[in-house]
Amino acid sequence: MTIKYLEPDFASMFVRALAGQRPDGSQEDRCRGRELARNAAVGRLVLAAGLRLQEFTWLPAAEIPPLPETPCSTPVPFPVPEGIAKGRKFRTTWISYEALAEVHCYLELTRPLSVTGSAWRPARGEPLLVTEPGPAGGKINGTRVRWAELRPAERERLVAPDGGSMLLAVRGDGGPFSAWSSVFARTSQRIRDWYEPRFPHVHPHRLRHSFAIQTLERLVGGHYTQAAQLAAEAGHGALALYLSKADPMMVLRDLLGHSSVLTTEKYLRRMDMARIYREARERAGHGIGHGIGVGYGVGRRVGRSGHGIDTTDTTGAAVGAVSA
Repeated sequence: MTIKYLEPDFASMFVRALAGQRPDGSQEDRCRGRELARNAAVGRLVLAAGLRLQEFTWLPAAEIPPLPETPCSTPVPFPVPEGIAKGRKFRTTWISYEALAEVHCYLELTRPLSVTGSAWRPARGEPLLVTEPGPAGGKINGTRVRWAELRPAERERLVAPDGGSMLLAVRGDGGPFSAWSSVFARTSQRIRDWYEPRFPHVHPHRLRHSFAIQTLERLVGGHYTQAAQLAAEAGHGALALYLSKADPMMVLRDLLGHSSVLTTEKYLRRMDMARIYREARERAGHGIGHGIGVGYGVGRRVGRSGHGIDTTDTTGAAVGAVSA
């Protein structure tokens, strides 16, 4: 499978389109509906945390990490439970404060409009009625369980105490929403038709690729070294040590959930690695400072190449090798 990722300006355009906005951030009058907040929150979540389709589709709202009390520039740990992780291997990735705040905004303001009092029940299989829910688990049909143990087929049937699905993303009737490939494809097409004819087709794994390349750029470029200093000052010793001492490829391996750094290297072999390291050396040589932000924002899109191969197609999306 060909690796493709979005450049920062296209990633920003995509998230704004998911929210029903034009590329400049103004509201698009032709887009309406409460699902826009859901789509934008989940799209930004995937870009900021690098989750696989199965991982973010079947994620219960209860498993979303709490939002730190004060805004922070350091990444926020984001556990990925074994029940939905590839190979059932638990891992911890991270997410920016801004992206996590958008998810919590959806949870608090928009999602309740669909789930509260909902009469939804799963079309197939016995409903799994939840009582006494908490961050780590709850009772399902009277038996206490941990959310992390549940597989997708079980998560799909979870019914919240106040009605509706327990999953993060829900439909208007309160049931679970899972048609993300369709949402991303339609949004991509709308961008091409209305704003930018070069915009590429976006599938869920393309957002994971985008997270990978952006994270590697920041790790190599020194963004997370400064974040580690802030983490140390705030008393987050383990995170500070991890950010400042670990090799960038090892950090990225852990965040993506790869079993070996060799898989990560193959994953990124033609994703501009040579350019990333070259530009980092050039910045260090010229004494250029770095910002810290860990989320996607509006950026400058430039042609990129690595290992002597042009990796930018005419749609503005970089192209590489295999996926994982």
